[in-house]
Amino acid sequence: MLSVPMLEPVDAYALWADSYPPHAHNPVMLAEERAMLSLMPRQLHGRSVLDAGCGSGRYVLHALDRGATHVTGVDLSPPMLERARKALAARSAVANVALRQGSLTSLPIPDGFADLTVCGLVVGHLDHLQQALGELRRVTRPGGRLLCSDVHPIGHALGWQRDFRHGGQRYAVRHTQHLYSHWHEACAALRLAIERIVEPMLNPADIPPAAHFDSAALEVPVALVFQLRRLP
Repeated sequence: MLSVPMLEPVDAYALWADSYPPHAHNPVMLAEERAMLSLMPRQLHGRSVLDAGCGSGRYVLHALDRGATHVTGVDLSPPMLERARKALAARSAVANVALRQGSLTSLPIPDGFADLTVCGLVVGHLDHLQQALGELRRVTRPGGRLLCSDVHPIGHALGWQRDFRHGGQRYAVRHTQHLYSHWHEACAALRLAIERIVEPMLNPADIPPAAHFDSAALEVPVALVFQLRRLP
């Protein structure tokens, strides 16, 4: 098997940004997004929403589609933020939308800003789950909700990688496995109530014909999705 270069997230997304659309674009993302949207309130009128690790802006767009009044996206990667700006260009008149560069461990957001904080497929890029969740808690108002997703830890055990192609070369993004026990321990320490956990499976209809993939992916959950509430 050929060795795949493993990149740090900031380096990986600098390469990936040009081909990274502002919507779910593979079977795992589609499964994850269905679960996240099933937990996101259908009406967000009057609500402030933060998308932490917004990437190309897919959950910013979903929040706008559900009527969010103030939406802020934060991402570490300037090229990904530029992709998000292009995707949001036609939406800027319908809501107060802001995009900011920043890290999930030090968000450029005031305390208690968000009624709803979304963090999709990002925490696995960080080594320390509790540090990331602590920062997400800080920017969420007391009583507010957080929706967080990650690649299911079973995928790491099966050797799955978050990979992409650029310039004819395949690359992988560094990813840390966060187990159920890590989530429960971190949430208990931070006074984050776990309200719901969803473990979406792949939909075979999402898999392109002749795609090369691990057949085990049809037998196990591919993402881990948490609905959390910040306790007072």
